Amino acid sequence: MMSWSDFLSLRLAERRGTPLWRNRQIHHGADGRLLSTSDGQYLNFSSNDYLGLSQHPQIITAWQQGAQQYGVGSGGSGHVTGYTAAHHTLEQQLAEWLGYSRALLFISGYAANQGVIAALMEGKDRIIADRLSHASLLEAAMHSPAQLRRFLHNDMGSLQQHLAKTCIGKTLVVTEGVFSMDGDYAPLDVIAQQAKSTASWLMVDDAHGIGIHGDEGRGSCWMQNVKPEILVVTFGKAFGLSGAAILCDEQTAEYLLQYARHLIYSTSMPPAQALALSEAVRQIRAGDELRQRLQNNIRYFRREAQHLPFALLNSETAIQPLIVGDNERCTALSHVLKQKKVWVKAILPPTVPPDSARLRITLTANHTRQDIDALLEALHGSGC
Repeated sequence: MMSWSDFLSLRLAERRGTPLWRNRQIHHGADGRLLSTSDGQYLNFSSNDYLGLSQHPQIITAWQQGAQQYGVGSGGSGHVTGYTAAHHTLEQQLAEWLGYSRALLFISGYAANQGVIAALMEGKDRIIADRLSHASLLEAAMHSPAQLRRFLHNDMGSLQQHLAKTCIGKTLVVTEGVFSMDGDYAPLDVIAQQAKSTASWLMVDDAHGIGIHGDEGRGSCWMQNVKPEILVVTFGKAFGLSGAAILCDEQTAEYLLQYARHLIYSTSMPPAQALALSEAVRQIRAGDELRQRLQNNIRYFRREAQHLPFALLNSETAIQPLIVGDNERCTALSHVLKQKKVWVKAILPPTVPPDSARLRITLTANHTRQDIDALLEALHGSGC
């Protein structure tokens, strides 16, 4: 019989020394453009703080005022003592902005995806998900009693083939609005049409689209004139904070309040955070200038990156994946960039498909053209 210690030692030995070995490094501050560590300051091209709002003075002030009013924690689940006027106001604000009857706050996007799928899906049901959907979606589907079927990435013929098969229960179609590792859009308009034609529900995780795309930053769904039955928005990217919300109709919201265990049994976000998020919504809605600066940076980078010795995926979003392929070469390239004071992390399988190790370059509204030039110069001179 294997002991616990032997099990852990064996599994760690299998991974130690390989490119898949993960390490954390202590950071001392970041603003979407610069990253400070004990080794110095880096140009940061791995941040999801797309609009630079994590350091916005009015959002910081809102959090400080919230802490003065409510303290630094919520004190419990929203079903017990953790649902304040600040939470209620944020939910109403999100629902009005995004055109839904209700919004429900979750502590993270991972918890939101897990909670919704676990609450809604039963053994006779099926989930049809884009094969490149986020791990939180796919793992929730695999752990649910429903059958999971994956359609080829953004392949509407593949989706249609799955939908054409009989299912005696409910069908939930799952996708992202902007894919976190490839940076491409889902064809949400076609997906929504196919889902509707089969009486299926559509669930869209728009973590990387909300705040960036659509009128007033309403996201990928709004941009494609699609209103999924379940919209997930997360606050760790363009909002500059953390947490998430589910947008849905009244009946679905009431159901989730009764059955979503990730919501019922989690301490709610601090009220001060909810107040900061309300201010972030106001900044996003008025943030056309920030979005334009980001789009200008994306266009400039793509134009100047045409002659890089690596394949740049066709992405019009803040996520610009540079495909290296080989794990060790990708890790080495990331290390060379770090030596040049440019911070871009290597993303390796199983986070991405085999043989597609990449530098996941992310651009923000805070980057300058000089920053992007420094990144390009470092890439050209990497020698990898």
